[in-house]
Amino acid sequence: MGAAMRRIQAGSALSAFGLGFTVPYLYVYVAQVRDLGATTAGSVLAVFAMAALAVLPFSGRAVDRRGPVPVLLVAAVLAALGALGMGLSGSVATVVGSAALLGAGTAVMQPALATMIVWCSDPVGRTRSFAMQFFLQNLGLGVGGLIGGQLVDESRPGSFLLLFSIEAAMFLVLAGIVLTVRMPGSPALQGARPAASKGGGVRALLGHKAMVQLCVLGFVLFFACYGQFESGLAAYGTEAAGIEPSTLGIALAANTAVIVVAQFVVLRFVERRRRSRVIAAVGLIWTVAWVIAGYAGLGHGSQTMATAAFVSTYALFGLGEAMLSPTVAPLVADLAPEAMVGQYNSAFALVKQLALAVGPAVGGPMGAALHGPYIVTFVLFSLGITFLALRLGKQLTPAQDQPSLAATSRVVAQHVPEKQTAAA
Repeated sequence: MGAAMRRIQAGSALSAFGLGFTVPYLYVYVAQVRDLGATTAGSVLAVFAMAALAVLPFSGRAVDRRGPVPVLLVAAVLAALGALGMGLSGSVATVVGSAALLGAGTAVMQPALATMIVWCSDPVGRTRSFAMQFFLQNLGLGVGGLIGGQLVDESRPGSFLLLFSIEAAMFLVLAGIVLTVRMPGSPALQGARPAASKGGGVRALLGHKAMVQLCVLGFVLFFACYGQFESGLAAYGTEAAGIEPSTLGIALAANTAVIVVAQFVVLRFVERRRRSRVIAAVGLIWTVAWVIAGYAGLGHGSQTMATAAFVSTYALFGLGEAMLSPTVAPLVADLAPEAMVGQYNSAFALVKQLALAVGPAVGGPMGAALHGPYIVTFVLFSLGITFLALRLGKQLTPAQDQPSLAATSRVVAQHVPEKQTAAA
C-alpha cells in the first residue's frame, strides 16, 4: 500500500470514528436533550437523508471535472460546520439547517473517497483497498460509538456539544490529511471499460447495461440488509421474538465483530473468485439469515434460543457485508469510463441512499405488525440478490468479473515475447 493510499484510509477511518460519536445519539439529542420533541427529531433524520439525496446527483460530475480532492475538502468543511452547528443548536430551524449541512457533507465524502481509492490503485489491488476501507470504517464507527456512549450524559447538554465538536474535528483532520495526498492519474482497466459517450452524464450511465443492472442489484442489497438493521429487523425482534432492547446492541456488536474478524480471511476467498458469484453467495447467506430470524420470532422455542438465533442473524449479515466490501465498490469503478469514475461512484451512492430511505419506511411497519409476511418478503429479496448477481455476471468481461485472472494473463503475455526472443 502506497503512502497516498495509507493517508486516504487513515482519513476515512477518522471520519467514520467521528460519525460513530454522534449518529447513534442524534434522535435522543434532538428529542430529549434539546427538548424539541419526537416530531422534530424525526424531521432532522429525514432532512439528513434528503440532503444526501439532493447533492449526490451533482457531486459525481464535480468530482470528474475538478478532481476528488477539492470536492472532498468542501464536503469535509460543510460536514464539520453541520456537526458543530448541531452541537450548538437550540431551535428547530438551526437543528434542521445543521442536519442538512451534515447530511450533504457526509454523503459527498463517500464517492469522493471512493474515486481517490480508484485513482491510487490498480484493478487488482483495488479489491484489497476497498476491503481495507470497509474494515477501518466499521472499526472507526464501532470505537467511536463505544467511546461516545461513555462520554454522553442526557442530563448534561455540554456532553453532546463535546461529541459534536469531536466529530467536527475529525472531519477537519480528514481535510488536512487529504491536502497532503498527491493524486496520480486514473488507471484504466484496459479492454474492459466502455468509452464515454459524447453526451456523457446520466445518458451514458443509463445506456450502460451492466451498470444499470449493478444499480438495481445494489438497491436490493441495501434495501434487504442495511435498510432493515435499525428499523424493520429491530421492530420484528422486539415485537415477534421478544428481544430485549439491550440485546439489539449485542446483535449490532456481533455484526461488527464478524466484519472485523472475518474481513481479511474472506478477502483471500473473494480475490480468487468471480465477483458475480461472490455476490450470489451473499444472497444465499442472507437467505439463511432471514430463515433464522423467522425461527427466532415464529419458531415458538425458548427465549434463549430466540435470542441466540436473532444475534446469529446479525452475525450472518456481517459475513455477507465482509464479502461485499471488496466486491461491489471495485466493480463500480471497473465499469466506469475513465472520465466518469466520480459520476458512477455518485450514482451508486445515490442508489444506496434511496434504499436506506425506502427500507425503513417499508420494513418498519411490516416488522412490527406483519411478522410472517415480513420474513417471507426478505427471504425472497435475498434470493433475488442471487438471481440478479448471476444475471449481472453475463454482462461482465472476464477482467471485470475476476481482475486477478486478467492480471495473470497480462503477466504471461508480457513474458512470452521475452522467451521467444531468448530462443531466437
